[in-house]
Amino acid sequence: MGRPAADDDSGLPDLPPEWGRVVVPNNAAELSAEAEQIRRELNRPTPSGSVVPTLLALLVVMVTVLAGLSATIWAQSPPAPLASTPATPAPPTDLIGRTMPAFDLVDNGQPVPLRGLLPAVILLADACACPAEVASTVAVAPPGVTVIAINPDPAVRDAPPAPPNTLRALDDPADGLRAFLRLPPRADVVSALLVDRSGTVRKLVPELHSTADYEPELARLAN
Repeated sequence: MGRPAADDDSGLPDLPPEWGRVVVPNNAAELSAEAEQIRRELNRPTPSGSVVPTLLALLVVMVTVLAGLSATIWAQSPPAPLASTPATPAPPTDLIGRTMPAFDLVDNGQPVPLRGLLPAVILLADACACPAEVASTVAVAPPGVTVIAINPDPAVRDAPPAPPNTLRALDDPADGLRAFLRLPPRADVVSALLVDRSGTVRKLVPELHSTADYEPELARLAN
């Protein structure tokens, strides 16, 4: 089935009105009968001057076919863009200076108020078995600053890379911290959150590479 050329919204100029109603086919193969008739007329001897209407009809067929093909090509959807590799999320700057909610963490099934552990460096380590990052943080934490590993790997929980009094391995079953930070877990990535003794967020590092990412702010937490 085709559609009238007058209804075409391809942007092409209208055909002259004296050509009558021209239907644009969806498939160029539908014009095979007309093309065969034109070939028979061209091969048949005709009086002088009668070739002009035949050539005109052939021109109309060619224009109609080209218009149908152009409309089909333009109607195709553009190709979908290639998926890009997820980049490291930027830290939500609106969280810096905000007061943390009164979260309760869990230690062996018992609630542990987060405010009772401040000031603290909180390591979100639930997506990474990274004892080296935990050990490095413990090594640079000043006295009086608690290092908290949230949902750590069993290797960190069972054999902590620091004395028990300097590292707390706690759980956040409801993922309240990540919801507050708007920071989803990423494979093999540890995130760091620095909170002072009043519960104010001082630093958020979405992807921890070294302690140099937060040492200046860490030194000020103990003051």
